[in-house]
Amino acid sequence: MKLNGLHHLNIRCSASDLAPIESFYTEVVGLQRGYRPDFKNKGIWLYDGGHPLVHVSMRCPEGFLAGDKHNGSVDHIAFRAAGAGDLIARLERLGLSYQQQNVPEAGYQVFLRDPVGTLLEFNFPNEEAPGSVASGTLADRSAV
Repeated sequence: MKLNGLHHLNIRCSASDLAPIESFYTEVVGLQRGYRPDFKNKGIWLYDGGHPLVHVSMRCPEGFLAGDKHNGSVDHIAFRAAGAGDLIARLERLGLSYQQQNVPEAGYQVFLRDPVGTLLEFNFPNEEAPGSVASGTLADRSAV
């Protein structure tokens, strides 16, 4: 068998988490809501182009994902990306906190959490790192 990349990821949530998750992944990540088959549980599919990359399923009771510590089994989700300046401008405009680092020969990375605490990692070519990001140092950016 040969893997050809990530097909999709699934985020579980409660009913009250669904709208904030949809807003986050459409406004911050740039995905679009699209067709989802009629499954037993409610949810949404968020598309990157013509592909449903992020599946969101309402499978948790209210308050299950609340709190400062994310308790899911997935540590983080990493995306290969281009256009770091666009993402940083969007995060600044939305007042979202994030961390960034430029790892030599590995890439410029931007980290932030979604509304239910899932850590997202966006990987850009090293050349896209702002000059203010020191090589190999993780730098916090608080919400503005």
